[in-house]
Amino acid sequence: MTPLPDRYCPTDGVRVPGDSLAWRCPSCHGPLDLDFTPIPAPLKSLAGRVNSLWRYAETLPLTGPTVSLGEGRTPLVPLTDEVSVKLDFLMPTLSFKDRGAVLLAEVALRSGPRRVIADSSGNAGTAIAAYCARARLPCTVYVPLGTSAKKLEQIEAHGARVEVVDGGREAAARAAQRAADEPDTFYASHVYNPYFLHGTKTYVHELWEDLGGRLPEVLVLPVGNGTLLLGAALAVAELYGAGLLDRRPALWAVQAAAVAPLARAWEQGAEEPADLISVGPTRAEGIAIPRPPRARQILRAVRESGGTFLTVTEDQIRHAQLDLASRGFYVESTSAVCWAAVREGALGGRSAVVPLCGAGLKSGLARP
Repeated sequence: MTPLPDRYCPTDGVRVPGDSLAWRCPSCHGPLDLDFTPIPAPLKSLAGRVNSLWRYAETLPLTGPTVSLGEGRTPLVPLTDEVSVKLDFLMPTLSFKDRGAVLLAEVALRSGPRRVIADSSGNAGTAIAAYCARARLPCTVYVPLGTSAKKLEQIEAHGARVEVVDGGREAAARAAQRAADEPDTFYASHVYNPYFLHGTKTYVHELWEDLGGRLPEVLVLPVGNGTLLLGAALAVAELYGAGLLDRRPALWAVQAAAVAPLARAWEQGAEEPADLISVGPTRAEGIAIPRPPRARQILRAVRESGGTFLTVTEDQIRHAQLDLASRGFYVESTSAVCWAAVREGALGGRSAVVPLCGAGLKSGLARP
């Protein structure tokens, strides 16, 4: 197999060998990026390739996948004259997290650890559990108290061990990280591990292909830890750098008003968010992240794209979820935040794509 590329810290430049199980920068303890420069293939060369995200092989840091479940190539469907929706809830585990989880499982399989550890509010844990099952890797997923029972059932069905942590999303992450520091353990973190971002970027490569070599004027993206937005930024940079795009879309980041550290930092012109004094409850549990480890990168990506941050209230989320259901799309609350942000004319006539990231069966309809 081709050796795994090195990782490096975007803050201080410290490098970590590709075959190391280290999951963060040994100096500043921040997330790592991947030392990998892809060259996307021209549109015409994609015809006849495998009908999954692996058709974009030139952009992926791994070759010859062994754990694929056929993920990717989800439909793009018009919703209004301005907005189309991409149905990423039609992935094998019913969420977009499969895009990154397949790469994490592939790296773990090649690393040969004794066990795989993950933390999640539900969807990422489900995806990692499924792909570890495919790879025959033992997996433990740490989840916060209050995680949807349907998501817990799905994780356990894939054979993963569930550890429920008495606390919120950050408490679950801390528990997983303590376990990840034990010897011979692979931390399949969808936040710290850069392979996950190189999986989520295929969302934009698919849009580019489906739209005939172009992208909409605006990409509206939900942001908690920012893995979909950062993957989108990677893909846009790759396509534009290769001369396959004539303009870059603006990235519009959406947060729930109850937990919006990045939106507040954006309003203040800060490079990173300050600690939130209080965090309110939100139906959008998948993006309820008070302190995103990649906050600086997310803010920079939105700024460089000419984009912005938007926040939505709980009532807006609920009404958007019901509205999508009335149009035939039954998605979970977190998946409704982007439509909540733009459904009342915020786009001003610009074309946009909104991701529908997770199926409604995972958590049900939001109730008043």
